[in-house]
Amino acid sequence: MVYISSWQEYQEAAEALYEKSPYTTRYCVKWRQSADGQGKLVLKITDNTTCLKFKTHSSVFLNRFDALNLSLMQKMQNRRPTQASTAPAASVASASTAPQTPAEAPPAQATTPTPSGPAGGGVKKKKPKKKK
Repeated sequence: MVYISSWQEYQEAAEALYEKSPYTTRYCVKWRQSADGQGKLVLKITDNTTCLKFKTHSSVFLNRFDALNLSLMQKMQNRRPTQASTAPAASVASASTAPQTPAEAPPAQATTPTPSGPAGGGVKKKKPKKKK
């Protein structure tokens, strides 16, 4: 097990390790709270032959950690980043007003009946007391 001190090196090595063997790679995240109020974040990625670890006490790495998680999840789902997040707001607004073909239209959600009990928002009636 190797602790990598630089975040950039760890991110590149982690993504390369996943691309090398996507079926056997595991990714583990640990958060340990210490008694002094600080926490320790430990990230580990392994493919049973190579193990890479990164450890930090700094909260600065949380945004980078989220970016790494997003990148790995997109690779695991075999998806590309969406253009809507990088496109300016004007092009998104014009794209939403354009007519959609049936293949591009979002799937219609089937309506399911809601239960009429307490879970459905109704008021549960109290049972009367038994007479002696």
